[in-house]
Amino acid sequence: MSSAEVAVQVFRELESEDFRVLHIIEAAMAKREFVPTEQILKYSKVPLDRITFTLGKLNKLGLIYQTRGAYTGHTLNYAGYDCLAINNLVKEGVIASFGQSLGVGKEADVYDALSPSGTRIAVKFHRLGRISFRQTRRKRAYAREHSSWLFQSHIAAEKEFLAMKLVYEHGVSVPEPISHNRHIIAMGMIEGAQLSKYKDIGKPQNVLREILRNIRKTYLKAHLIHSDLSEYNLILKPDGHILIIDWPQAVKTDHANAAELLERDLKNVLTFFSRKFNLDLAVKDAYGYVVGEKRNACPFSVCLRLR
Repeated sequence: MSSAEVAVQVFRELESEDFRVLHIIEAAMAKREFVPTEQILKYSKVPLDRITFTLGKLNKLGLIYQTRGAYTGHTLNYAGYDCLAINNLVKEGVIASFGQSLGVGKEADVYDALSPSGTRIAVKFHRLGRISFRQTRRKRAYAREHSSWLFQSHIAAEKEFLAMKLVYEHGVSVPEPISHNRHIIAMGMIEGAQLSKYKDIGKPQNVLREILRNIRKTYLKAHLIHSDLSEYNLILKPDGHILIIDWPQAVKTDHANAAELLERDLKNVLTFFSRKFNLDLAVKDAYGYVVGEKRNACPFSVCLRLR
């Protein structure tokens, strides 16, 4: 069972005092990984027996870890962090209830949920782990050397939300960014499946055109580059249109490696269409179109070739 599944299941069992203790542990973790019982007692201002009971409950529900040595210490795990974020989004009127899991990946879980008005939304839980954290230090600009794995996830979610908000405002086809808290993003419903899962997409030329138009809007209007684009984060909706998801690695167009990152995105997409649908377009022609060097509406009339 993933941490998000645990949080979704136990969230309704938590009371205000439970959330208060989780908040105290979260705040104290800025200075130490394991927070002593005495420190929690000091800031909670409730009797020791109640704190002991609450900590035992949170531990039993799988929301914190405990360690015993020179002192008894407590630290949040992902499920506990999930509950804190869910609680805020519930209070904000963003989430009313959860449905089924929509997908579990290496660095995120996505859930179906309902807003208080009954609108279906998607809720993404970023969950960079200790193993992937070592990789993010090496690969991602937003990774801070001494940040904990929970707060790395917070940074990733915040970065993704801001990127999605910017591109959405400029007409790029992404799920509507609704709200975020800590490492969770609430967004418009994601319907359809990853492009990689389709054997037949009807007219691949039209799908590729739409993808490139959206990459162009992202570059010329929002001044961003996705930086991790592939068939795995392109969603083909039931109506045949696309959604671009997974934006935590987005960079500005003035980034030192902007040209290289954009070229890699385009190469990933074009290689997939060539391999899967026998549809060929040179990376240099797609690149020129995306960055505005070619003034024509789309490079396909001359450059696109079906094998």
